[in-house]
Amino acid sequence: MPEMKELLERIDRLEAIEEIRQLPAKYALALDMRDADAWVSLFPADVRVGGGQSGRQALRNWFDKVHRVQFTGTSHHTGGHIIEFIDRDTAEGIVYSKNEHETGPEWVVMQMMYFDRYERIEGRWYFRRRLPLYWYASDLNKPPIGDMKMRWPGREPYEGGFHDLFPTWKDFWTKGPQPDVPVAEPAPYGKFIETMRRGQPLPRVRVS
Repeated sequence: MPEMKELLERIDRLEAIEEIRQLPAKYALALDMRDADAWVSLFPADVRVGGGQSGRQALRNWFDKVHRVQFTGTSHHTGGHIIEFIDRDTAEGIVYSKNEHETGPEWVVMQMMYFDRYERIEGRWYFRRRLPLYWYASDLNKPPIGDMKMRWPGREPYEGGFHDLFPTWKDFWTKGPQPDVPVAEPAPYGKFIETMRRGQPLPRVRVS
């Protein structure tokens, strides 16, 4: 029956949305509690780590190195989460994250977002990729006014690429008010992120 098939597909989509929505919350909890095994389990077995390495073992080694050397403690607070499907087993999303870090004598606060790619493998959803885009990172008592807002202790400030996924940020400031330009039609259903990106290529971002 076509109606039953459509109903089952809609239920599957709702269950997928809920499972994907929990991924960033699980990511934050496992990271902050330093449960490396739980954290890497959110990625597929063939996850690419960088430097020609792949796999959960390599990812756990990276996790261990970074979180023993750079941070004493962290707290990650996830915000809005937009999820859009590419096909039945692939989706992408935007997740806001406000983070706090104890790093040596300084308390660094950070505002960022992730551009995610999700993949369902053997009935389970994973992060296939997380692209971090940073607005600022700065000591709690030093507001990050001005350029180069990524200001980690002992490192030169740099840009974090927070606005680089979407061309509208630069257009807003360079083109000025355009009162006579017609308002665009609403984005097609399930294409909000794609419409906002307007074909913008993925930025190259320095990972903190």
